[in-house]
Amino acid sequence: MAKAKTVFLNQQEMDLIHAQSIKSLQEIGIKVHSKPVLEILEKNGASVDYKAMVAKIPEKMVNQALESVQKEFTLCARDPKRDLKVPTKTYPWMTTSGLAVFVNDYNTGEYRDSTRKDIAAFTRLGDAVDSADFLWTALTARDVTPLAHGPHELWVTMQNTTKHVQGVTVQSAEDAKVQIELAALIAGGKEELKKRPLFSVIACPIAPLTYEQGSIEAQVELAKAGIPVASMSMSNGGVSSPLPVAGILVNANTENLGGIVISQMAAPGAPHIYCSESAPMDMTTGSMNYNSVDKSFLSIGLAQMAKRYSLPSLVADAGWGDQTEACVSGVLTPVTQLTGIMGGSDLVTGLGSIDSAKGISFEQFIVDSYMWDCCKNYLHEVEISEEKIGLDAVKEVGHGHDFLTHPHTLKYLRGELTFWDREKLDLLEMDDKEVPAEANRIVKSILDKHQVEPLANDLIEKGDSIIAKYEDIVGN
Repeated sequence: MAKAKTVFLNQQEMDLIHAQSIKSLQEIGIKVHSKPVLEILEKNGASVDYKAMVAKIPEKMVNQALESVQKEFTLCARDPKRDLKVPTKTYPWMTTSGLAVFVNDYNTGEYRDSTRKDIAAFTRLGDAVDSADFLWTALTARDVTPLAHGPHELWVTMQNTTKHVQGVTVQSAEDAKVQIELAALIAGGKEELKKRPLFSVIACPIAPLTYEQGSIEAQVELAKAGIPVASMSMSNGGVSSPLPVAGILVNANTENLGGIVISQMAAPGAPHIYCSESAPMDMTTGSMNYNSVDKSFLSIGLAQMAKRYSLPSLVADAGWGDQTEACVSGVLTPVTQLTGIMGGSDLVTGLGSIDSAKGISFEQFIVDSYMWDCCKNYLHEVEISEEKIGLDAVKEVGHGHDFLTHPHTLKYLRGELTFWDREKLDLLEMDDKEVPAEANRIVKSILDKHQVEPLANDLIEKGDSIIAKYEDIVGN
């Protein structure tokens, strides 16, 4: 089957990125702010300087990790019909943006701090809209004990969707254990959760080449429990990595390999997702430039590196507005996002993001979902076969005549060519002043009608009790 895709690196360039990453791991090493994790690495062959907290990793360990890591697995959902296998074969699986600290209140229009109540409502919206295949913990619970916000976000999200949930924060090994315990309540125990991981977790290294204690110790606990981890490199070119695209690519690739080594040395065979949210710095604002052409190059190149290692990846973004807008009249943002997605990322994040990912908008989620449903048309598979080529039909029609009434045309008139969804385009082509109001109407209509299969009351009580005990510990 034919499928449109974007390619950035040739084989020689991929080999160079890999070789430079190996050199970086061997000669520069990774800084790991955790003695237990350093001990795991040393036990498996790394050269460790405990004073500097730096582990230098030989190529043999990298090869061992890439050999043992689970390369195909399922992101399981509370409803098994919504399970997602990775890597994907056609379209990537799409999710929301994550861990925003502000929300655009769909009832009042106020842009304010996000709460547990907002998480529940936004998750229910995401559960209803098929464009989102799984759900990130999209908003930060800013009305709870700060060191316990991750378990709160996971628990509220899992109660309000039957899709797979990907957590975007885990602050310590104990935090990870609490999240595992919460998900195990729903799965029917920790062994069942290991068989069917109902959630996965984003764990970010700190560029360049540094792994913070809480996050990396949490990653080890998650790997042991069979929970898929995406070690998201956030290399910011010119700030936390070299400025050129090549330098960002190598730093992001090295951090991914480092994360995979740690997971596999702690729990051989643990599922792992190659992950990056890297971008060059916007030199005028100091923030990450997600609309840069170079961001597309990074998404495509890192997707190629993930495929080189036969790993599922999350290296591309959607999300087409910085406020509630459709962007159809623009070019740069849609092109940047779509070309990056077409590089082959298995998972894509960003639906509903506004304010450079600091905020979430219910209305923008609808706009982004419609945009994605239209963009998917560029990624469907096309059969190239003798039957479809139709030389027999060409022979019958003859020179200079038309195919309008030929049986070959009638046979493929429906289902062969791609057409835009008129209802979705109607929203996307509206005036910028009309889009927010129409999207708001759609949001309210969905939330008025959509119900999520609830968890049993006793499970909710047990989960609330687990979080309350954890809050007592971290609150003090």
